[in-house]
Amino acid sequence: MVKGFSDNEVENDTEIKDSKKEKKGLAGFLKGKKFTYTLPGKKQINIFGSIVIGLNMTLILLVILYLKNQEFHDFVFNVGR
Repeated sequence: MVKGFSDNEVENDTEIKDSKKEKKGLAGFLKGKKFTYTLPGKKQINIFGSIVIGLNMTLILLVILYLKNQEFHDFVFNVGR
C-alpha cells in the first residue's frame, strides 16, 4: 500500500457549505463594520510611558521599604493574612 494522496477526488462540498452559516452575536454585529487602527500620537505615548515609569518607581520603592523597614514588613505580613 502506497502512502500519499489518492487520484480519486472526494466530494466534501456539502460540509463546507454547511459550515458557512449566518454569524450570530458579536461576530454578526461586526461583520459589516470596518475598523482602522491608528498609531498613538506622541502625547499619548508620553502619557503611557510616564504612567509605566511611575508605577515601576513605586514598585521599587515599596520593595526597598519592605526589605529595609521592619515595621512596614510586619504591616505587609499582617495585612496579607
